[in-house]
Amino acid sequence: MVQAATHADIVIAQAITDHAHQPGALLPLLHAIQGELGYIPESAIPQIARALHQSSAEVHGVISFYHQFHTHPPARHRLQICRAEACQARGSRALEQHARQCLGIDFHEKTVDGAIQLDAVYCLGNCATGPNVRVDDQLKGRMDNARFDALLAQLREEESV
Repeated sequence: MVQAATHADIVIAQAITDHAHQPGALLPLLHAIQGELGYIPESAIPQIARALHQSSAEVHGVISFYHQFHTHPPARHRLQICRAEACQARGSRALEQHARQCLGIDFHEKTVDGAIQLDAVYCLGNCATGPNVRVDDQLKGRMDNARFDALLAQLREEESV
């Protein structure tokens, strides 16, 4: 029995068709898949490897090297805390500890309900107003524990609607 192609299968096949012939095709291909699906399915790795005449280990190595690539569906909200020196000087290390405790997760993990993923980043380009946090595509400066708690309450309220 032949299974119908899923949306992910179609996206992967199209990305391979669009990029496999280009020099240095791996990164653009991975970006295309993740841009469309929000992640790179594990099942895509052998397909990409075959198309680019690489091993699955080479493809997986690139995916795991870059923290912006994910092999599982993303959380509904991505919360990033800046760890660059300017933000550290303004208290980001204490904020990191507070965030991990409040969320019950560590960096590069999702909350149990799949609502929030916590990531560390190195410079959000807003050094004068650190510590900085980015939630999805929204940059928030001068973040402290109280403002972080209010931000989490707002995200949770949005989730419950």
